[in-house]
Amino acid sequence: MAVVSIETLAFLLFALLTVGASVGVVLVRDVWHSALLLGVALLSVAVHYVMLRAEFLAVMQVLVYVGGVLVLITFAVMLVRRDPVSDADADPDADTGVTR
Repeated sequence: MAVVSIETLAFLLFALLTVGASVGVVLVRDVWHSALLLGVALLSVAVHYVMLRAEFLAVMQVLVYVGGVLVLITFAVMLVRRDPVSDADADPDADTGVTR
């Protein structure tokens, strides 16, 4: 039986986490959950950079992608998101100008 190092196991774990989170980004219907899964995928890529002894790339990955792009997506989702309860209670003729 072959002896597997801790580093190999960690690499495989984070590789599975990256692939799983990336697939989840595409398959999840809620945009908020998709943004969170994108953050998980980007952070696990940063962990891969650390494992490859590329610490500068890992820091840039976290600062630029997680810190910038993901925060931008999160703010866009929070600002654009509509409340389904208020849409159901709205008057269907409100936008036509018809009064009863």
